[in-house]
Amino acid sequence: MFGVVPRPLWSRVNPPDDEGRISLGMRLLLIVGPDRTWLVDTGMGDKFNEKLQAIYRCDGCVLPDEALRRAGFDPASVTDVILTHLHFDHGGGSTRKDGSIVFPDARHHVQREQFEWACSPAPKDRASFRADDFMPLQKQGRLELHDGPIALADGIEVIPVHGHTPGMQLVKVSDGETTLLYAADLAPTRTHLRTPYIMAYDNHPLTTIDEKQAHIGRAADEGWIIFFEHDADVAACLVIRTERDFEAGKEVEV
Repeated sequence: MFGVVPRPLWSRVNPPDDEGRISLGMRLLLIVGPDRTWLVDTGMGDKFNEKLQAIYRCDGCVLPDEALRRAGFDPASVTDVILTHLHFDHGGGSTRKDGSIVFPDARHHVQREQFEWACSPAPKDRASFRADDFMPLQKQGRLELHDGPIALADGIEVIPVHGHTPGMQLVKVSDGETTLLYAADLAPTRTHLRTPYIMAYDNHPLTTIDEKQAHIGRAADEGWIIFFEHDADVAACLVIRTERDFEAGKEVEV
């Protein structure tokens, strides 16, 4: 999760278990609008076999419709799903083991570049894509492909970035006064706000650095809230620009 950053540094705030794994969250975002309800990402899903369960030690993962029910929302109210990218831990909950779609009536939004990459990935992140997570969406006409940044609705826009995987999209939500940036794997945890903390999973680390400086920098300068998909403890916070870098500021409830 931290690339070339030495273990003595990252382990101070992310203590690993005996197998080197750290605690991570699988946090989705629900946006309830006046006439449409949006879900950002769908988590890992329930299609892992015993081998992968043992490797990743996924505790308590449920499909997103069940997560919504537990939170008091009707899954049938979801009209749109924004998939930041199609790695299994972000889009795996889009389909069930039997190939059915979890939100069959919803439009699923992804960047065309990401979809094409997922269909023919490079060896670097080939293991992160599973066709049964997203091909049923395409075959049943529930996938909407976008080319570049676009406003999907009033106050909801997607911003493509390419360092982690080509065509990943950040989600920017704003009511004109408060702005939230769903950072996906550009900054999966608070620790990753620091520019050099780049994941070994990233296809193009130097591009990720440039993208962090641009988008995290703007968030710091304009007072945006950063929403963390994978931070085990904190869902969102403000960002502080220091003389040398960025750091997590005040925690924010969302």
